[in-house]
Amino acid sequence: MSDDYAARQDRPQDQVRSRLGAHPLPGGQETRFRVWSTRAQQVAVRVNGERHLMEALPGAYFELVLPVGAGSRYLFELDGQPTPDPYARFLPDGVHAEAEVVDLGAYRWQHTDWNGRPLPECVFYELHVGTFTPEGTLRAAQERLPYLRDLGVTAVQLMPLAAFPGGRGWGYDGVAMYAPFAPYGRPEDLMAFVDAAHGLGLAVFLDVVYNHFGPDGNYLLSYSPSYFTDRFHTAWGQGLDYAEEHMRRYITGNARMWLQDYRLDGLRLDATAAMQDDSEVHILRELAREVHALGGHHVLLAEDHRNEPSLVTEDGLDGIWVDDFHHEVRVTLTDEQEGYYGGFRGGAAELAQIINRGWKYEGQFWNVTGEEHHRGRPADALEAPSFVYCIQNHDQIGNRALGDRLHQTDGVTLAEYRGAGTLLLTLPMTPLLFQGQEWAAGTPFPFFSDHHGELGQLVSEGRRREFAYFSSFSGENIPDPQAEETFQSAKLDWSELERGEHARTLALYRRLLHLRRHDPVLCERSRRFLSAGSREDGQVLWVQWRTPQGERTLLWNLGAQPLEDLAGLPVGSGAPVMLRSEDPGGAPLSARPLVPGEALLLGDPA
Repeated sequence: MSDDYAARQDRPQDQVRSRLGAHPLPGGQETRFRVWSTRAQQVAVRVNGERHLMEALPGAYFELVLPVGAGSRYLFELDGQPTPDPYARFLPDGVHAEAEVVDLGAYRWQHTDWNGRPLPECVFYELHVGTFTPEGTLRAAQERLPYLRDLGVTAVQLMPLAAFPGGRGWGYDGVAMYAPFAPYGRPEDLMAFVDAAHGLGLAVFLDVVYNHFGPDGNYLLSYSPSYFTDRFHTAWGQGLDYAEEHMRRYITGNARMWLQDYRLDGLRLDATAAMQDDSEVHILRELAREVHALGGHHVLLAEDHRNEPSLVTEDGLDGIWVDDFHHEVRVTLTDEQEGYYGGFRGGAAELAQIINRGWKYEGQFWNVTGEEHHRGRPADALEAPSFVYCIQNHDQIGNRALGDRLHQTDGVTLAEYRGAGTLLLTLPMTPLLFQGQEWAAGTPFPFFSDHHGELGQLVSEGRRREFAYFSSFSGENIPDPQAEETFQSAKLDWSELERGEHARTLALYRRLLHLRRHDPVLCERSRRFLSAGSREDGQVLWVQWRTPQGERTLLWNLGAQPLEDLAGLPVGSGAPVMLRSEDPGGAPLSARPLVPGEALLLGDPA
């Protein structure tokens, strides 16, 4: 594929042929149906129960314009075989059923002056639509948006919405990438959610899976084997052939749909290390070009464990989810050494190294069983916002046997948990919270899915094998991913917010997010003003900001004893206290020692 591929897409014939599926024509009285299939000799479309033969065109295309509009139900027939449309914009009865003709231009947007948020302004709040509210719908989630605005986050990160089989799941087994998952709501419900968020000053991001398709309901192969290739393989099966023009357009067109038609502000690209491409222009680079060409503040983030700064500096993405920070925090608080945690030692000095360098692995040997290799490169060229940090996310909670959150882990105190949150939200790196984190939610987030019969059993067994290196997966009390009660257990309990330790934690998060937004020093997003280290005994982490606007110092007591003095730390005894994670009033150290796990922010208040 040549470098002028993007330019060639602007040709009228390429624009027409790239729009496969069903598209209402101007005026809304007619719909053009278009199919590309290298398998079928004859293609028909069944619309509202009536069968119509489609015209064969050069290049294995089939087309027909019919006097039907939005709301019509249709299904393609390939050589007489009923076959769902993998380009469907909505599948109201699931991925194995008829599609609905949808006019994505019909929604009346209210907040048309919204231009997005640049990444340095983003504080992400990751949520799963099905468990964020009792109702599990986009409309119900929309009602909670004022809460998120008042909390102080600025960007909602939705877990995948592309249609997948069954009635519940995480969404990473999507098969119809253009159709929002029907149990969450209709396309216009998603538009209304985005519109309302923009009206509150919230950006909306979507997690998209472009590295594989789920095991049930992927009908692209029925149309052409060319979408996939044996040149690459993923953990989920046959590789996607991004060098094939139609697969490439399936991906790039999908990104444009979410950002243009639904007006989303950015995408989080799942497992980009698995997006293998031998084209002249890698698919990630082309995605970045197309997204940024749309204008505004559209942002692309990679979930990528490789610690490769080239994803930003060469491919043109905007940021990377950084595993190292999460893993080092977790090992520090739990001493866990199983699986990939074996690559981290924990402690104040190790955390300081990551803060100073951006991530831990810059080419060192990654000596984790089954994955022995040199990992990462120095990240000196990346600024702080390009590092997305978290202390928990859907994977790091849900990939545990019981789906227990960080503060629910044996040995982790609420003081340590709140101290970790204080560190996360004061750093200039881009923070991400997972739903309920801000009030230390009591509900778990276990893995759940809705695959029926043998496939459901295979998924459950495969999950046990995948995480066999964690001893907890050998127990007998692991929730069954296919059980309805496993899904129900993940739903947030909103009645917790104002009670006891939940309310105390929520108040801290609100204060931290206010400081992050308004404090003239903590507002600074450059790494050049940041340094970190540890006291000689390794029991205290310090982080210091020295900017033209002033200085701030964070101390986190990681020892087992109270911290009573500042000896051996780069801060004077007279520095005023701005915040204590266990005392919102900010009592001076002389009044009360820093308890184990507590964090202290020092500096002249804004």
